[in-house]
Amino acid sequence: MTRVLVVDDEPQILRALRINLVARHYEVAVATDGGSALRGAADWHPDLVVLDLGLPDIDGVDVIHGLRGWTTVPIIVLSGRSGNQDKIDALDAGADDYVTKPFSIDELLARIRAVSRRASIHAGELAHIQLGDHAIDLVSKTVTGGVRLTPTEWHLLEILLRNPGKLVSQRQLLTQVWGSEFVTATHYVRQYMAQLRRKLEKDPGRPVHLITEPGMGYRFSP
Repeated sequence: MTRVLVVDDEPQILRALRINLVARHYEVAVATDGGSALRGAADWHPDLVVLDLGLPDIDGVDVIHGLRGWTTVPIIVLSGRSGNQDKIDALDAGADDYVTKPFSIDELLARIRAVSRRASIHAGELAHIQLGDHAIDLVSKTVTGGVRLTPTEWHLLEILLRNPGKLVSQRQLLTQVWGSEFVTATHYVRQYMAQLRRKLEKDPGRPVHLITEPGMGYRFSP
């Protein structure tokens, strides 16, 4: 069952979308502001996000940036903002599609189906990743060689694996794995990266795949 996170501060829209999506066999969670959306995405790992831009705490474009720091989950913007610059800003931030309010539920459902099809193809490409001697399956959450990872280790590793070669900042990792209130707790990242290296690198003291960029963040080198 496809998981959809709907983020909007209008109760009527949340209710209408939940009813229509559940009727079509989607599993639905809702959030009414940006902070709870980011936390919900990190905890629940939805397959798709439907996101309003005009949220009471964090602008929707900033929510997109926050999500794109660690996940490629498809994002469909559903917004009353109809200006071209608003659309450009959302798409440049990483949104996959943009639907303007007022909207047709049938059109939105068609957009959800189309984006989900594209995402399933992309997920298949990313499902199996080689890290040294270990084959990692991001769908079934398994690692060859009898390696067992904790949920936090999985979350941290997945962010890096889904951004091969890209520098991921400490702030991004702390925000997405632990929450925005932990942005200064850099020792959390160091501790868990050390654990991942002990489990996955041939020589944890000289890692070649899970790389530290001093003072900036971390990088997965395939």
